[in-house]
Amino acid sequence: MKISINSNILTLNHFSDLESYHFGAIEFIGFIKKSDDSFVLEPDNLNAKLVELIDYLSYENIDYEMCEICSGFLEKHQKIIDEFDDLKYEALNFKNENFNTEDYKLFQESISGLISRPLKSHQKKAAYHLYKIGNGANFSVPGSGKTSVVLSVYEKLKSEGKVNALFVVGPLASFGPWKTEFELVLGRKPRHKVLAGGSLEKRRINYLDTAANKSELYLTSFQTLLFDAKDVRQLFSQKGINFFFIIDEAHYIKRLDGQWASAVLGLSSLSDYRCILTGTPIPKSYTDTFNLFDFLWPNNNAIDDDSKIRIRSLENSGSHIQAAEIVKDKINPLYYRVRKSELGLKEQIFKEPIGIEMNPLEKRVYKAIENKIENYSKTDYINNIEFVSRLYRGRMIRLRQAVSNVGLIKNSINDYSEDVLSENSDIKKIVDQYDTLEVPSKIKELIRLTAKLRKENKKVVIWSNFIGSLDLIKKHLVENNFNCKLIFGGTPIEQDTESSANTREQIRNEFVDKNSGLDILVANPAACAESISLHKTCQDAIYYDLSYNCAQYLQSLDRIHRVGGSELRPSNYYFLQYKNTIDVDILENINRKAQKMYDVIEEDFGIYSLDMFDENDDTEAYMRLFKNK
Repeated sequence: MKISINSNILTLNHFSDLESYHFGAIEFIGFIKKSDDSFVLEPDNLNAKLVELIDYLSYENIDYEMCEICSGFLEKHQKIIDEFDDLKYEALNFKNENFNTEDYKLFQESISGLISRPLKSHQKKAAYHLYKIGNGANFSVPGSGKTSVVLSVYEKLKSEGKVNALFVVGPLASFGPWKTEFELVLGRKPRHKVLAGGSLEKRRINYLDTAANKSELYLTSFQTLLFDAKDVRQLFSQKGINFFFIIDEAHYIKRLDGQWASAVLGLSSLSDYRCILTGTPIPKSYTDTFNLFDFLWPNNNAIDDDSKIRIRSLENSGSHIQAAEIVKDKINPLYYRVRKSELGLKEQIFKEPIGIEMNPLEKRVYKAIENKIENYSKTDYINNIEFVSRLYRGRMIRLRQAVSNVGLIKNSINDYSEDVLSENSDIKKIVDQYDTLEVPSKIKELIRLTAKLRKENKKVVIWSNFIGSLDLIKKHLVENNFNCKLIFGGTPIEQDTESSANTREQIRNEFVDKNSGLDILVANPAACAESISLHKTCQDAIYYDLSYNCAQYLQSLDRIHRVGGSELRPSNYYFLQYKNTIDVDILENINRKAQKMYDVIEEDFGIYSLDMFDENDDTEAYMRLFKNK
C-alpha cells in the first residue's frame, strides 16, 4: 500500500493484498472510496487519522510506503508525544517532592517580584506546577486561593511575552471575584469586559477588539460562550492577542454530551495556555474528567480513547478501584490539589441548633400540611417515575416553606399542582392573611441572635433558601434598625452599566469593607454560595432555613472559611430550627452527607455527589420520611 498527501488530502492506493475486512476498517477510520479504487481522506483532523491508520496497519502487519510529507507528519506527531511524556514526568516528580529546588527557588523569586500580594506556601507550589505544565488543572478545595495562583502564573507568562490577556469562562457569580482578586494580587485594576447578558449586537462590538484596544480581562458565562462561539473564535484569532484561557468552576462542563462542554472544547485549541479550576473534579463518575483534560490537551489525548472505553466499562461493572487506577495514571501529573487540612485554617465551630417552638398559627398550618402529605403517601400508586419525582419534591418544598415563611405556601411551584390545603378553608385563610396575623417565631429568634452578634461588633451573613423569606427577613431587620442588603438570583451582576440597582459585587464589597456600615448580608445559597468570598471581615453565619442540597450548603460554609483571613479567626455557624419539624431532619441529613464528602475531599480525588444539577435531594427525603415508614 502507498500512502501519500497531496493538496492536504490523504490518499491510499496500490492495496491488492488487502482483505475485505481491511477495507471496512479503513472506511471506519474515515476514508472514502473513489471510482479509481483509491481511498481518500479530507483534511479534517488529518494528523490524528494518519496516526490511527498507521497504528491499524502495523497491528495487521500490512506493508506500506509513505511519502515524505506523511513521514514528516508522523515524526512531528512522535515529537509531540515525547515532549508530552517528558512534561508529565517532570510534573509528577514535582508532585512527589523530587524536583530541581534551585529552579523552584528562582521561580518563587521571580513571582514575588511581579505580584503585590504574596502567595501562601501551598499556592506557590500550585503556581509552579501550573507554570511548568503549561496547561494544568487545579483541583484544590474551595477557599484555597486558586484564582490567586492563576493570576500569578498569568503575570509570569505575561512578563515572558507568552500571553497578554485572560479569557475566563465561569458562572456569573465568579465575575466579581476575578476583578477583585486581579487588583489585589497584581496591584492594578484590570481593564476588563464582561461578555455576558444584553444583546449579541452589543457584545459583538467587544469581539472586534484588536491588539491596540484589547482589555486585559475578559469574563463570560458558559451560556454566553455557547451562543457566541463564532464571535469568540474571531476574538481569539486577532493577531497580537494571546489569551490565557481559563475555565472556572469547571465541573459545569463535565457532561460528555453537554452543549456547554462542546462549546468550550471547540475553542480549546485557539490558545497555547489553558487552565481549569474546580474544587469538585469528579462529582459522580470518573468519566467527568474526560472533558476537563480534552480541553487542556486537545492535541495530546491525555486520556486516550482506549482508556476512556475501559474506564466506562469498569465503572458500569462496579469496578471503581480499577477505573480510578487508570484515571490516576493518566491525569496525576497534569493536576494539582490542595486539601482543606493543608490550608492551616482555624476551626469551624458549629453551634448547637437553636430549637424554637412554632407560634400557634404556623404550627396549625405545618401540621395540616404534614397530615395531608401523610395521607397522600398512603394512597400513591403512580408508575411514572418522572411524575412521581416532581410530586414528592413539590410536597417537600411545601413542608420546607412552612418552616421558613407560612406566607410562601400561597405561591405556586413549577411542575407541582397539588393543593395541600384543600378542604380546609380555615387554614387557607391563615396562609392568605398570615403576614398580618403574627410574626414567625424564627424571625423573633433571628432578631435576638443578630442583635447579640452585632453588640459584639460582628458582621453577620444570614442564609435562607426562599426569596420570599429573604424579603421577610430584611423587612424585620430594617424595622429593628439594622442595616442590611440582599443577594439573591435577581440581584444583577456587574455587567449592565445602565442599571441603577446595586450589583452583587457592589453589595459584597460594601459588606466586606469593615468601615462601610453594612454589617448584615441576607443571601440565598443558590446565588451566593459559589465564588463569592466574605471571610475577610465576617466569621459568623446564621442559617434561617436549609435545603437538602448538600453541595450548596458546603459551599455556603466556605464563604466565611477561606485562605486570607480564616488562618487567624475561627468561623461560627448558627442554626435556627423549629422543634419536631422537617428542620431537624434536614440538618441531620446534610451533616451526614457533609462528613462523607469531607472525608472523600481530603483524598487525592474521588467520586462524590457535589453535583450542582442534581434535584433528587427532596425526593430522597420524602421516601425516607413518608414512603418507607
